Amino acid sequence: MKEYWDNQYHCVSHEDYTTVMAVPYDMYVSGYDSEAVSCLRLWKAECPSFDMNMFNKGDYQKALGQNIISQAITKVLYPNDNHAEGKSLRLRQQYFLCAASIGDIVDRHMRVYGTLDNLHEKVAIHINDTHPTLAIPELMRILLDDCGYSWDKAWHVVKNTFAYTNHTVMPEALEKWDCNLLKSVTPRIFSIIVEINERYCRDLWQRYEDEAKVSSMSIIANNQCKMATLCVHASHSVNGVAKIHSEIIKKETFANEYTDTPTKFKNVTNGIAYRRWLYQSNEGLTGLLREKIGDGFLKDASELSKLAVFKNDDEVLTRLADIKKQNKKTFAKYVKNEYGVVLNTDSIFDVQVKRLHEYKRQQLNALNIIADYNYLKENPNADFTPKTYIFAAKAAPGYYMAKQIIKLIWNISQELSKNKKLSEKLRVIFLEDYCVSLSEILMPAAEISEQISLAGTEASGTGNMKLMINGAITLGTMDGANVEIHEAVGDDNIIIFGMNVDEVNARKSSYNPSEIYNTNEVIKKAVDTLQYGINGQVFNEIATMLKTSDSYMTLGDFDSYRKAQAFASECYRDQRKWQQMSLMNIAGAGIFSADRAVNEYARDIWGLNK
Repeated sequence: MKEYWDNQYHCVSHEDYTTVMAVPYDMYVSGYDSEAVSCLRLWKAECPSFDMNMFNKGDYQKALGQNIISQAITKVLYPNDNHAEGKSLRLRQQYFLCAASIGDIVDRHMRVYGTLDNLHEKVAIHINDTHPTLAIPELMRILLDDCGYSWDKAWHVVKNTFAYTNHTVMPEALEKWDCNLLKSVTPRIFSIIVEINERYCRDLWQRYEDEAKVSSMSIIANNQCKMATLCVHASHSVNGVAKIHSEIIKKETFANEYTDTPTKFKNVTNGIAYRRWLYQSNEGLTGLLREKIGDGFLKDASELSKLAVFKNDDEVLTRLADIKKQNKKTFAKYVKNEYGVVLNTDSIFDVQVKRLHEYKRQQLNALNIIADYNYLKENPNADFTPKTYIFAAKAAPGYYMAKQIIKLIWNISQELSKNKKLSEKLRVIFLEDYCVSLSEILMPAAEISEQISLAGTEASGTGNMKLMINGAITLGTMDGANVEIHEAVGDDNIIIFGMNVDEVNARKSSYNPSEIYNTNEVIKKAVDTLQYGINGQVFNEIATMLKTSDSYMTLGDFDSYRKAQAFASECYRDQRKWQQMSLMNIAGAGIFSADRAVNEYARDIWGLNK
């Protein structure tokens, strides 16, 4: 890359670059009972031409390689980035998609208005987590290099065009890119980020004269570019996706930034496309709702609250139970056809389906199942409410511990299946290749919704909302949107356990999992089972992690979780009570509609009028 001045214009020329063509593919999405159709534009990377001269000279590998490298950008979803090549591909993917999208937005705007002066008045670009962050310097590049804007004028347009939603407080998701990699792959973009940071730090110093504060707020530190920090600085609005999450990002994740510019921080709690998860997925429940409260809920989810008046109606409660039983039979039929496993549809269907991550604590669920297994082996005739635990999860390609937890859950399922009498009371199924189509069968059949992340780690969750609207009872911590589910349904219709955020923070400095392991017989026996072996497999790494680091306090919440599971079984034995809880969850689910969430984004962030 060469930079030079032509009169008053700053010019940039690139050398030894690779050209990749972005080919658009449009997917049209229609709304429910609406004439509106939205267009989702997707991009495919292609090599602009095949180098026949190189091929004819005999350099076949290089000629073909250029085409393969270009196409790889959109061939692999989430490549493993535990090595340099994977990181480079991830960065190329992000820049390619950002550059294609920003170029398309600018082109469309220019065709209508002929100027970019008013881009921020007509266009809203939303950064959804940090993956599209490079859209910010890319728009700066277009304004500076292609349009000849001054820095201040370009920055004004950018700052008022972009808004940022943070979706996680997990450190690995708050992306940091190595500066050397950024410079080698996207040199001009890197130079723009450097300039943004220098101006930002200069302004901070003039206002605070506090070296430590400026250093902590800097976009670039320790030869890494902090993409979330860039998003916060370059956006006119920053929001979390649940009330508790939005408070955490103000108090912890972006505490200095919040102190610096408090008015830009907002909250928009997530919502779901509830018609898909109710109208499209649960025909029986939709029919009952239409009969009892009318069709209005299909356009206005808040109308679901009308169902609450039937809380003590035995006929409605019985029909709710019958609908759930039929949905369980439908799911069980799918499982038998796909896996050859026969499920007990009279057992509680306890569901934890989400990305596999230690903070989501599938290991807590698994440890409790092992404890129940140990108990039933010693007490085969014990009075035990039958349970079917249903898992589905995908792990990042390079996340070893997550894959070990998947392996553990599968081996638990195999171990339980060996004992016919025991498996009638306790069963585990791990669903492979989890996808939306499978989820549409599972959600209506679920009875317990496991939302058991360590308090303060889950931003929101949306699976909790899909399960709730289908009548599952949330068993969870006061984390993410669980807090608002609790507000919506009340104490009697949710099962809460574990430490809250303040308790977690207070305990972090003195937390000692080995002490818990050594003093709690049930925990010790369950963890030891991991080392003795399950289905012929030992899980020493998981056992060691639980006894030593246990970063997400699995053992710390274990007793409380176990009591919550026992209470859930007790409630389930009183079927009238259980159906009342289920009904109140359906009635309270309206607030979690994506219609409400999008309206809040439009009103509070994008400045749109209906």
